[in-house]
Amino acid sequence: MMRGMDDVRIGFGEDAHRLAAGRPLVLGGVAIAEAERGAVAHSDGDALLHAIADALLSAWALGDIGHHFPDTDPAHAGLDSSAIVARARAAVAGAAPSARLSQVSAVVTLDRPKLGPHRTAIAEALAALLGLPANRVGLTFKTSEGLAPDHVQARATVLFRAA
Repeated sequence: MMRGMDDVRIGFGEDAHRLAAGRPLVLGGVAIAEAERGAVAHSDGDALLHAIADALLSAWALGDIGHHFPDTDPAHAGLDSSAIVARARAAVAGAAPSARLSQVSAVVTLDRPKLGPHRTAIAEALAALLGLPANRVGLTFKTSEGLAPDHVQARATVLFRAA
């Protein structure tokens, strides 16, 4: 039996944070130790996980992380973004129990430091968090070419298939 397009859902998410000295930089759950600046945010500022959480939620029209984790709520201060992704996954499971995450593709824009040396660690951390094999996690790293050197930005697309 051939499956139709109704068996596929695609979600997109995007997040950005200003960078400041004295803050840790975490991307995809991986601390980037050599970063001189990190994300200014209410949570831990992991722009990559925030983009992925928004993509998961958007695939099923479940709102966004600002709705689920408002930055006006002190309970979310310093929150580990893996908890945000876990809650987004739980929301999807509640809305579509037969849906299976098939792939995630993400782009991170950051001028410094270069992220290439962290590609494997970030892909493996994302795969573990999302329950995917590492070859189903696509990562692209870009710089802003000096246009926006004081921020980190991430965009993510997810693909779901019905079981």
